[in-house]
Amino acid sequence: MPPRTRRRRPTQQRAQATRDHVLDTAARVFGERGIAETSTNRIAAEAGVSIGTVYRYFPDRAVIVDELLERMLVSAEQRFTHWMSTRPQQSIPELLDRVPELVTEILEVFTEELVANAKLVRALIAGVQFYSSGIPEFEPRLRLLVKVLLIQILGPGDDHRYDMMTFVLVNTGFAAVLRASVPEVGDPERREAIAMTAQMMGAWLEAEVRGLWQT
Repeated sequence: MPPRTRRRRPTQQRAQATRDHVLDTAARVFGERGIAETSTNRIAAEAGVSIGTVYRYFPDRAVIVDELLERMLVSAEQRFTHWMSTRPQQSIPELLDRVPELVTEILEVFTEELVANAKLVRALIAGVQFYSSGIPEFEPRLRLLVKVLLIQILGPGDDHRYDMMTFVLVNTGFAAVLRASVPEVGDPERREAIAMTAQMMGAWLEAEVRGLWQT
């Protein structure tokens, strides 16, 4: 599928504010009505701008979907990068005592982002556009960040083994976080689901860390 054409981002503050307002409005209306049931005319009306203003920044609805998804994924990456940068350096013995806690913190970083955009996430999952959007490109980006974290914690090691560990962590964790973030799941159930997932992943990761440490 050829890449979608996007308008150049405005440089003036007022124009950028208008563009952001259209995106914010689209996110809200997509979450309320679904993507398929939301036209660009509806977005313009809800935002209080002309349809020409919408098209000035976004050539079609699919580009709006892509922009919203990209914005959400970038925010999730920034949360995770910030968490990594503020994490205290620890020795492997110290780390082994904190594996479940560490995994819980990682899952919570992404859960917070998805919960903040829960209705939009549901609309993206339900919408046909979701399957031709940026999600497939996001996984390699996330896997790279997680692999960097593993290397940061454990030091240089077998690259293939790190790749497999990263694959398992990302896919298991993302599936759990996505399901725990739906609007129907309350905070207690969400915390319980994250804790149980972290316990399961932590036990596996702890065994892998001990194996790497002992080799």
